[in-house]
Amino acid sequence: MTEKPVDLPEEMGPPAANAPVSPTRSPVAGDTDAPTQRAAAYGAAAWTQAHPEGMGGLEATPPHSSAAPAAAPSAAPLEEPAGAPPQRAPAYGAAAWTQAHPQTGAASGAALSEHMPDATSPARPPADPPTGPAAAPRYEKSSESAWTVLGRIVNARARSVFDRAGQRLTQRTLKIGVSARIFHPEPGAKGLRGKTLQYLEESISHWVMSRDVLVFMVPTVGQRGMLHPSNIRLRDYAKHLDALVLQGGADVSPQSFAGSPDAPVTQPEWPGDRVRDMYELELLHEFIESGKPVLGICRGCQLINVAFGGTLYQDIATDVPSAGIHVNDQYDRLNHAIRFPADSTLMGMFGGREHALVNSIHHQAVSQLGRDLRVEAVSEGDGIVEAIRYRKAPFVVGVQWHPEFHHPDGTGLLDCSPLLDHFLRAARETRL
Repeated sequence: MTEKPVDLPEEMGPPAANAPVSPTRSPVAGDTDAPTQRAAAYGAAAWTQAHPEGMGGLEATPPHSSAAPAAAPSAAPLEEPAGAPPQRAPAYGAAAWTQAHPQTGAASGAALSEHMPDATSPARPPADPPTGPAAAPRYEKSSESAWTVLGRIVNARARSVFDRAGQRLTQRTLKIGVSARIFHPEPGAKGLRGKTLQYLEESISHWVMSRDVLVFMVPTVGQRGMLHPSNIRLRDYAKHLDALVLQGGADVSPQSFAGSPDAPVTQPEWPGDRVRDMYELELLHEFIESGKPVLGICRGCQLINVAFGGTLYQDIATDVPSAGIHVNDQYDRLNHAIRFPADSTLMGMFGGREHALVNSIHHQAVSQLGRDLRVEAVSEGDGIVEAIRYRKAPFVVGVQWHPEFHHPDGTGLLDCSPLLDHFLRAARETRL
């Protein structure tokens, strides 16, 4: 068979000698000549022009496209379903397939054209993104504006922040300060009796700790006479503690409330403790200035009255002969009845009761009431003041009895747990 020269388009031209050749499969049975292999490189239209009689061979064994993997020489040719265009048709295009197969190719070529992109047609531009504001979610009310929704979100976030801060404040254990009792050295004594001791009476600390709070004794501070001077002041304790308890102990010195350091003492054995007075008066004022609660017990009640300019009976039996017995050798087993006035806050604190039984261990008592103080309880029969409250602070209360000696199991004495609970709640509400 004589091969006609092929007229190639000018822009294509003959392949260069060193041009890369597309990989083709190895010849298999039915391949009649090499031009069949070149048909894939030049295209179906060029092959048809050069070999009008050769399309039969091309139909039998069209070459594989460059995208298909080469078949092994020993592989048997795959049979294609009758009437269906061969899988290699995309290598030539739908138009070339229809020309080569006029009987079955028209319908198949048309179907093939529907699924093949047209190289000459421009690419379809992407769809324009939607414009305008996005639609609100269905769960939102149509009547609510964006500002309303934003306000609710801000309020919710603020509540969450405040809740977390409140939890940190409320979950932190309270730290309660207790003023120190002072044991002064005895002249000529050796050992501990020759030293200044500061201590707590055990019952007061256990009573306060019964509500699962921490108790710290506040020592005296100062520069003079200290072996190891310090810059710590009582205001530092008032800053870092949540509340203060002024415990009982020695008498208040007449020099602290009589207005003169030379005030006479009724009996020589009752000089009081001027050193402790000065220490506790400063401590009391620091806690009041800090807005912290204060609870005074026995001597502490008397000291609150003195702090606001009040005076004391130096000895009840001497100054008020008609008064009942408020101290004897029975100590914490001596009891007497008290009465709450109608306007007393302690009456509401103790469930509205008007009378109660308390212990009594004091020979001094409130005489002239200090400024901005009010009486909260009095002794039955003689009217001796048994409780006072400072009206210009959330909680500054003094009681003349010892609540730490009252058993809460109902032995007849007043259960003072409500007093302690109110004191600690005030401490929690006023701390920073």
